Amino acid sequence: MKLLSNIAVSESGYLFNPTNGDSFSSNPVATDIISLLKQDKSPEEIKQFILSKYDVEKSTVERDLDEFLQELRDNYLMNSNAK
Repeated sequence: MKLLSNIAVSESGYLFNPTNGDSFSSNPVATDIISLLKQDKSPEEIKQFILSKYDVEKSTVERDLDEFLQELRDNYLMNSNAK
C-alpha cells in the first residue's frame, strides 16, 4: 500500500499530484499516515502507530483510516487496488 510514485509530499503534509494539478493539505494525523504510507507500512502498522501516539479509540482509528485511504484512492493519490 503506497502513494503513487509521482505524488509530491512536503514534510508539512502538503500533497501535489502533477498528473492533474490537484493539491491537498493534511492535518497532523493525516500527515503521520502519509509518512507511514511512504514507508510502505501496512494498515495494521499504521493503526498501531496512531493508537500509540494519539488518545483515540481503536474503532475510531479503524473507521477513519479506512475512510482516509479511500479518499486518497478517490483523489488518485494511491493505487486504486491498494487496501
